[in-house]
Amino acid sequence: MDSLFSLLSTLGTISQDLKNEINNKLKIMTLQKGEMLLRQEEVCNHLFFVSKGLLRAYYEKDEEDITSWFMMENDFIVSVQSFFRRIPSHESIQALENCELACIHHDDLMDIYANFLEFNIIGRKLTEHYYCKCDERLLGMRKQRASEKYDFLLEHHNELLLRVPTKFIASYLGVASRTFSRMRSEIRQ
Repeated sequence: MDSLFSLLSTLGTISQDLKNEINNKLKIMTLQKGEMLLRQEEVCNHLFFVSKGLLRAYYEKDEEDITSWFMMENDFIVSVQSFFRRIPSHESIQALENCELACIHHDDLMDIYANFLEFNIIGRKLTEHYYCKCDERLLGMRKQRASEKYDFLLEHHNELLLRVPTKFIASYLGVASRTFSRMRSEIRQ
């Protein structure tokens, strides 16, 4: 979990006691490609850190899966409202590749916040980072045409286009797979 502690240390000071406490509470798990990390209507009890692999979150609308986001190496993944409000999730999370994850239970995370005040700074900075990413995506979804969303992906998240099946990218962009294929071919020309 060197990558986790490396990332956390860029956000704030991690004392040896805090590092030991996190290590004691973390569990390592693996998922195979296609395996579900969380199903819609389950309560998300863990916060996950992706050390290897790629996952997608999606929800169902009119009997169709709509991809809402992707997370890969060095990202945290959680069903936000479910985890923090302790309610059933409105989304599912699925591994798109074989994954290795570190996870911490909600109660253990809250215990660390209560007992290690310096960790609150790290938590705040992570929350700010992911809140800004969410706001950026929502703004893009409301204000951009599909081709502009695709251009944004090309510029800022090109690696996703190499790792994610076309049908999930199309769903993420809010277009039909056929429309997405046409957009890609037009851009290549």
